[in-house]
Amino acid sequence: MSEAVIQPMEGSRWNRGRVGMACLIFGESMFFSIFVVAYLFYVGKSDHGPQPAQVLEFPYLATACLLSSSITAGYAVRSLGRFEYLRSILSLALTILLGASFIAFTGIEWYGLIYEHGLTLGTNLFGTTFYSLVGFHAAHVIIGLLMLSLIWVLLLLKHVKAEHAERFELVTWYWHFVDAVWIVVFTVVYIIGV
Repeated sequence: MSEAVIQPMEGSRWNRGRVGMACLIFGESMFFSIFVVAYLFYVGKSDHGPQPAQVLEFPYLATACLLSSSITAGYAVRSLGRFEYLRSILSLALTILLGASFIAFTGIEWYGLIYEHGLTLGTNLFGTTFYSLVGFHAAHVIIGLLMLSLIWVLLLLKHVKAEHAERFELVTWYWHFVDAVWIVVFTVVYIIGV
């Protein structure tokens, strides 16, 4: 009986890491789809409590921070691949700062919604679906920030080198996914839902 070893196609860019991250992103997309559909289905169906048009403001600054962080993340990966370690460290630090700013702006928004408008998870269907969708996204941003922060520390300690750029890129795939999801969440919650 002969045994054959299957080798990846020559020049193929789809290794286990890429396939794994693509599958993770696809699976997470399904979860987000459920939250988006629930939000769209239930928005406006509450007879009591605050409604979106009464309490939501467009999070322009938070959105600008998060979307800009995708650019700086891409630049950090590219810089690492070019052996430009300082640029990679600085770009990644800026990415983390922008992502953390997004979370801070989300916290400020939630504080106002809870303490000024009385909108909590249990107030009405809008509160339940809003906090579920936006909170699920915020949790993903925090997970991404933790991963990026770990890479940043490893860069500072010189444990991440140019040959690790592809692995770093896979983490930024997740970060770009979180940014793309925000475009959907922003559109559904702050434009369509209002």
